Amino acid sequence: MKLLTGNDLASGDVIWWTGSGWSRHVADAVDVGAEGDALLASESAARRVNAAYVIDAEATTAGPLPLHIKERIRASGPTVRADLAINTEIPIVKA
Repeated sequence: MKLLTGNDLASGDVIWWTGSGWSRHVADAVDVGAEGDALLASESAARRVNAAYVIDAEATTAGPLPLHIKERIRASGPTVRADLAINTEIPIVKA
């Protein structure tokens, strides 16, 4: 599965493509499949997202889980303080 991610232009927050817009929650993300590069170009050109890119993920019962640790950290939220995390359910280290 492929996800489209980037940063919100106004806040800098990590955001995920939902199929119709952007969300701060990876659980809302949808598989962009082969359409990822076209969506990336369109959303970047429309200036709705900053530094967007396509990543690999796997479908789980809790929603998409990014395969790379960097993306799991981004999905979980800031690591400087646990109380700032967006989603503490996301495992940083994959079992």
